[in-house]
Amino acid sequence: MKFQFKIQPFQTEAAESVVKVFTGQPNYGVSKYRRDVGTTKPKQKPVQGSIFEEDKEQTMEEFETAYRNSEIELTKEQLLKNIRDVQMANNIKLSSELVQGLGAVSLDVEMETGTGKTYVYIKTMFELHKAYGWSKFIVVVPSIAIREGVKKSFEITQEHFMELYGLKARFFVYNSSNLHQLDEFSQNSGINVMIINTQAFNTTMNEEKNVEGRSGNEAARIIYTKRDEFGSRRPIDVIKANRPIIILDEPQKMGGTATQNALKKNFNPLFSINYSATHKTSHNLVYVLDALDAFKKKLVKKIEVKGFELKNLSGTNRYMYLADIVIDRKKPPRARLEFEVKRGSGIKREIQILGVGDSLYTASNGLEEYKGISVAEVDPIRSVVTFSNGDSLAAGEASGNVNEDDIRRIQIRETISSHFDKEEKLFEQGIKCLSLFFIDEVAKYRQYGEDGEEILGEYGRIFEEEYTAALNERMTLFPTAYQAYLRGIDTSETHRGYFSIDKKGRAVNSTVKRGSEFSDDISAYDLILKNKERLLSFEEPTRFIFSHSALREGWDNPNVFQICTLKHSDNTTAKRQEVGRGLRLCVNINGERQDSDACGESYVHGVNVLTVVASESYAGFVADLQSEIKSDLYERPTKASVEYFTGKIIQVGESTHTITEAEATAVYNYLVRNDYVDDNGVVTDTYRAAVEAGSLATLKPELAPLAENIHKLVQAIFDPSILKEIAGNGHETKVKDNPLNENWKDFKELWERINKKYAYTVEFDSAELIEKSIAAINSELRVARLSYTLTKGEQIGTDFNVEHTETKKLDRAQGSFAEYDLIGKIAEGTTLTRRTVTAILSGILREKLWLFRENPEEFITKVAGIINRQKASVVVEHITYTPSAEEPYSQDIFNMSRSSDEYAKAFKAKHAIQDYVFTDGTAAESIERKFAQDLDAADEVIVYAKLPRGPRGFYIPTPVGNYSPDWAISFKKGSVKHIFFIAETKGSMQSTKFGQMSRTDEIEKAKISCAKKLFNEISTSGVKYHDVDSYQTLLQVMETL
Repeated sequence: MKFQFKIQPFQTEAAESVVKVFTGQPNYGVSKYRRDVGTTKPKQKPVQGSIFEEDKEQTMEEFETAYRNSEIELTKEQLLKNIRDVQMANNIKLSSELVQGLGAVSLDVEMETGTGKTYVYIKTMFELHKAYGWSKFIVVVPSIAIREGVKKSFEITQEHFMELYGLKARFFVYNSSNLHQLDEFSQNSGINVMIINTQAFNTTMNEEKNVEGRSGNEAARIIYTKRDEFGSRRPIDVIKANRPIIILDEPQKMGGTATQNALKKNFNPLFSINYSATHKTSHNLVYVLDALDAFKKKLVKKIEVKGFELKNLSGTNRYMYLADIVIDRKKPPRARLEFEVKRGSGIKREIQILGVGDSLYTASNGLEEYKGISVAEVDPIRSVVTFSNGDSLAAGEASGNVNEDDIRRIQIRETISSHFDKEEKLFEQGIKCLSLFFIDEVAKYRQYGEDGEEILGEYGRIFEEEYTAALNERMTLFPTAYQAYLRGIDTSETHRGYFSIDKKGRAVNSTVKRGSEFSDDISAYDLILKNKERLLSFEEPTRFIFSHSALREGWDNPNVFQICTLKHSDNTTAKRQEVGRGLRLCVNINGERQDSDACGESYVHGVNVLTVVASESYAGFVADLQSEIKSDLYERPTKASVEYFTGKIIQVGESTHTITEAEATAVYNYLVRNDYVDDNGVVTDTYRAAVEAGSLATLKPELAPLAENIHKLVQAIFDPSILKEIAGNGHETKVKDNPLNENWKDFKELWERINKKYAYTVEFDSAELIEKSIAAINSELRVARLSYTLTKGEQIGTDFNVEHTETKKLDRAQGSFAEYDLIGKIAEGTTLTRRTVTAILSGILREKLWLFRENPEEFITKVAGIINRQKASVVVEHITYTPSAEEPYSQDIFNMSRSSDEYAKAFKAKHAIQDYVFTDGTAAESIERKFAQDLDAADEVIVYAKLPRGPRGFYIPTPVGNYSPDWAISFKKGSVKHIFFIAETKGSMQSTKFGQMSRTDEIEKAKISCAKKLFNEISTSGVKYHDVDSYQTLLQVMETL
């Protein structure tokens, strides 16, 4: 399995934000200098007759030639102006001064864990090299775990960046016993990256003390001392001569000022960039993607927490634990309770499902402590069971005699339960599900006998007992393919430990140095990273992983869906750190990330849910997590005001616009007039509900072109309600099974009319599209032009004296020699023939075509977007649909829509084909929710269905991307004009294009027009289609069709 990478707008924005800081900096290409070679000599000419005879003898000049980053020629004032321009464009608080932490400037890029921070700084290196010719970079990391992860990221993205930029970055991990790599770093003119952890240079910060014979960290001292094996040179001098750009990954973990001083004094950086989710020291911030943005944009998993709480009940001191509430369509809600039962062999703890009226005294076979106690009420909304004596338990609460071992068993059981709940649906979608346990003592999981044989420890035994019980309870409920998969995995093979290994090959506790909470054991991280892809394959039986908590930082697997920390509860581990190991969006067996493009907007957080199984209460865990997130959040505005909007720079088409005070006043008045802000300027629930429903009031005509970006500014204001949405309660009652019900028989006729798959053809004169596309590209296409400066001068010693410079436009950007299939890439992004794309590119202005050389990636994306917008307006009137030869849609698609969802959010329907209807959005009165309620109450409606979305759901192909309508409705004959209807409810009209398509209103309108054409003009199925905003509108529209 190979990870697939694609261009993502937010990652491109982050890289561009750094590049724009240096706007106006000339591109010198590579900057030569004469390096210090010490006592080393050039390689000698080979002996005559040698197999290397064709090798040329290296001249002294060639041997001494090296390449460094050229100096920054911008003044401090120019840099600060550029930084403030970037901050203004990114809606970031403006810097009052230039922060010169390391080099000319220190920049901060804030990105939430799991959003691809390493990818972004690698991309930034390529962009800086392309724009300014800079090629020497050092990535500084705080630990060996992060260092190994960064190295892995360079390895797996190499081909991807080669395809984008036409060159590879040469990267290596600094190793004091392999110093010749530093010479290669200096002598190579391409992109060169050294990855170094702080332990390699900061053990002895005082340079005067770094002398031979002193005690201390030998490896760290080597970098500062002259080495015979390195030509009597100091490695640090060779490094600093390159004027490297320093990238600090997680700077807040790097020992503060001591590390900064060592870098500043010894590495001589050109400038530095700090990448972190939680900056502790602020510099010049140029890009922010914080926890709220990442969650709102669905770039990370949604979190749910399964807490544990001990509760003292007055009625009995006998043990009880409420696992969850069971929902069954044929029975009332029941409680899954664990309690003690009298058996012939003694008293044992068992889990049973009890309903209202069931006696615990009877169920326990007559244990006195349960006498007179029965189940009085089961509340699925609150997930609470009330007993006949007035006591109550919420899901996740226990009472009676509970010790540490009981808590660990419950945690392991809950992790296995969550795993099975998700795995069945994930399996059907080709996504491997992993669960991760962190422990503090290896012996709790694995021990060794006298002969060295492995023996299960306490947690290993508990896991196998609970796994076997859970598997036996559920096996027959699973689909056959999934059952076959589970039967093929032996219980002992499905869990595995990843630990540090001693010299005898035995797993041992990972050692941690004083002042750190993470281990430096490279071999353990090697194993974790080496098996990263293998763990994502169904052929690998391991699904449950036990690892030492000191190795936590090395775990970054995207398919971790459960995290459970089996240790004494303490507050030393930050909650964000605990959840951070599982935040990445998952990938399928083809390495494709399951994001909005792959899943459809509605189902990203249906598939991507991380369950944290905590050893404390849900309320306590979530309060700490929210507090940490809030304290780490970038300083956001908290209210709307005229001052807030005035002067903001926004993008309008291909140009920028600065909001005037008059426009800002009009915007603020619009918000007040529609109750979108309260008297204090705080954004209201009314506004949030309107955003969710897609029913925002329109702005004045003169502000209409700015509308999209104005609403982005409003949505950038701090919204405390998002904090509540980020982490849900994992013990909330879930609808785990929502099969088709008896209403299906009434729906079958409509289903057989709409379940055919269609193919489209568009017969139109392509000259019209070609002509429109050429005109649009010529007027709209903008790609940043680059310049470079020719410098003539003379080298004296190691210095280069400039005599003459000449600035020119760049005709051929660095890396533009890459073999790009330009026509093929645009044809792929527009689903047009190569011939049509060739005709468009041949017709555009020559200077527009040459923009390809400046930035191939941006050129392809923008040209494809422009063509698609033109195509959307041209193709609809010429489209024809015919049934395809593919198998019709199966009714099984109705069972794949969600892994499970909260009972409290479900609409209990009478006339739908499933008992529960899940509508989009969280607003209580969203358009979809109200539409479902009205359908269910309408006498004229026989049956209806919410059509499943996404690539595995129901969709209509269109030339501008796949389109999934919302509802299929069957009416009583004679009650309405058309008895079969498909409806799209406005407010859920988000793009369901699974690919690179730009999401624009024109494209959405084109998709809806295609659906109208198919059902209302072409199809003979008798089914009509329209987009509506309410049930009443549907009835009115129907009369016009």
